[in-house]
Amino acid sequence: MQNRRPAKPIRVKNLILGGHAPIAVQSMCNTDPEDYDACLKQIRALENAGCDLVRLTVPTPGAAKVLGKLKDAVDLPLVADIHFDYKMALAAIDAGADKIRINPGNLGGQERLRAVADAARKKQIPIRVGINGGSLEAPLLSKYGHPCPEALCESAMNAVHALEACDFDQIVVSVKSSSVPMSIAANRLIAKSCDYPIHLGVTEAGAYERGVLKNAIGIGALLCDGIGDTIRVSLTADPVQEVYAARSILAACERQSGGVEVVSCPTCGRTKIDLLAIVEELEQALKARSFHFSRTVKVAVMGCAVNGPGEAKEADLGVAGGIGEALLFAKGEIMEKIPQEEIVPRLLSELQKLEEAQR
Repeated sequence: MQNRRPAKPIRVKNLILGGHAPIAVQSMCNTDPEDYDACLKQIRALENAGCDLVRLTVPTPGAAKVLGKLKDAVDLPLVADIHFDYKMALAAIDAGADKIRINPGNLGGQERLRAVADAARKKQIPIRVGINGGSLEAPLLSKYGHPCPEALCESAMNAVHALEACDFDQIVVSVKSSSVPMSIAANRLIAKSCDYPIHLGVTEAGAYERGVLKNAIGIGALLCDGIGDTIRVSLTADPVQEVYAARSILAACERQSGGVEVVSCPTCGRTKIDLLAIVEELEQALKARSFHFSRTVKVAVMGCAVNGPGEAKEADLGVAGGIGEALLFAKGEIMEKIPQEEIVPRLLSELQKLEEAQR
């Protein structure tokens, strides 16, 4: 796996994107942007799931007002999503947005872009340039004939240069497509074209199963390349599921430290315990009870002795199933036998001991 691409650090409230900062996970509210209570409830749910920053659409003055009110109620950085109306960008900035997302090509010209850049500079907040394959400018479509990685990259860099012409350099860049190969190729081009932080994602990825698969491939390939400073897993699903999926992708790509990683065998005819139910129970328990480690702690849940302490000897904790019971082990060393019904509670108890030992 390649070292992470160096990117200029950009501050979003108390969060840093780029530099040596951890890769940030974000999601977007799908509640009515003028419904304060609904937005607040969803933001708190996202925060509890491990979200680092939240984006909200701001299409109306009422939505900007709600954004300002939310600023007083939550700690997470709030990003205003703006399309077409530069006045809404100005309203969101005035309301206290910690960052705004725009497509400079649909704001109505350089003069309006400059007004937004000046307002963002005054409040010392960054701007994300967001380019999607479905909204490429007509001249680029004419030049390339169809959406392609080169067109996405050129559109994004045109937008970056337009902001730089406004003496603005607190920029985050994203290029997304519903095509996984196009998203990967376009971001590789962007990574070579600038040193700004890159926001990764596959847009319009679909419902949960298909969407997670597409994002895992698209985001995961780039993370393993060392590309990416913040990610959003776009799903037609509860936004909380986006956060869980994003965390799983980061862990799988070994781009996230801390927390608990569960590894489990695929089962076979040797398995004599209900491993599927045990793993599901453990995963749900870990979502409800967050552990905080300075490194990633690995827990192995294996179906039998063949895939037990030997194969999973690098795991910090693990179990290997028997008939209605399991061997509990740590770093390959067997500790004791425990009944099947005690597997998850015991693993949680051992994790708590590890957490307390690192304090």
